[in-house]
Amino acid sequence: MSFFNKMLAKVGIGAAEIDTLLEKTSYVPGETVKGVVRIKGGSVEQEIEKIYIQLMTRYIREQDDRKVEYNYTLAKFNVSKNLRIESNEQLEIPFSFPLPLETPVTYNRQPVWLSTGLDIEMAIDPKDHDSIQVEPHHYMSAIFEAVEYLGFRYKTSSCEHASKLGRGVPFVQEFEYYPSSSFSGRVKELELMMNLDHDGVHVLVEVDRRARGLGGFFEQAFDLDERHVRLYFDRSDIAQGTEHIARQIERVIHDQSR
Repeated sequence: MSFFNKMLAKVGIGAAEIDTLLEKTSYVPGETVKGVVRIKGGSVEQEIEKIYIQLMTRYIREQDDRKVEYNYTLAKFNVSKNLRIESNEQLEIPFSFPLPLETPVTYNRQPVWLSTGLDIEMAIDPKDHDSIQVEPHHYMSAIFEAVEYLGFRYKTSSCEHASKLGRGVPFVQEFEYYPSSSFSGRVKELELMMNLDHDGVHVLVEVDRRARGLGGFFEQAFDLDERHVRLYFDRSDIAQGTEHIARQIERVIHDQSR
């Protein structure tokens, strides 16, 4: 019977089970994620080579005129290794890790999740998936508040493939805004892309201009109507408040929408 149970465990029947329990489910980039991995032994003892957690998200890439979604591992953390779990034994392994600054916020149902797994030799590895909510870092919130102060209205956001802009990841998260009334005649859409560091936030401001006249028509037809500028706001900029940040963004929008 013991041999039969071991064979069943190798194909996942009566094998060890895992469940990841988090202290909370909402975080901001840079914050420490804490929790425990709870392991329940199956019908036989098993040797666990490694317990790991992968931080996952998803981005979109255009291929052959269609949009394809890709899962991406933002980070992988080892929780434990070389562990034996006895039959019906229950263990809790604590863990903690910093949420990378590149983690996208979960606006517009952008998925971010933890995939926890056990590496068991010659067996189907048990896995657990836990979605988390990621709120904007307060540097990012300061930019959002400044844009809304200028009258722009949030439209949507998505993670798009852009290997040259992603700062270590193959995508950027784009935040799209409807123009305010003062810009509606010249601006069709405003897009923001942000990259955090520990001292501030890099902001790529992209202005999609409305076509005006024959020249504007050709610009739009050949996708030349988008202009972008890079800004950087450090801690002192953030501390000066919404109006200070808004003035710098407004200046860029004015210049790029002429």
